[in-house]
Amino acid sequence: QVQLVESGGGLVQAGGSLRLSCTASGIIFRINVMGWFRQAPGKQRELVATIAVGGTTNYKDSVKGRFTASRDKNTVYLQMNSLKTEDTAVYYCYADRGWGPSYWGQGTQVTVSS
Repeated sequence: QVQLVESGGGLVQAGGSLRLSCTASGIIFRINVMGWFRQAPGKQRELVATIAVGGTTNYKDSVKGRFTASRDKNTVYLQMNSLKTEDTAVYYCYADRGWGPSYWGQGTQVTVSS
């Protein structure tokens, strides 16, 4: 099993910045992709950013140029700059090996006020 623990959410004004962190623990061998999804009220969960073990990243179009995913061993970060009210959501950390189950964190609330 893999446990993912997130931190760094909160309330920020539009235009501000937040940094999310997520650390994986447990049976973490061969974790390939780590990243972030988000879910706003009444909407489906959507991919925000992922980063593979080799450093390849993938971003939702609307966050490109504003959000940056990075990784240090088994911790993944999401630096969020120029935040917009539409970025308000619960952000979930994600990890997988490319096979077998996917793993999710418990979620951290990000609220961007106008």
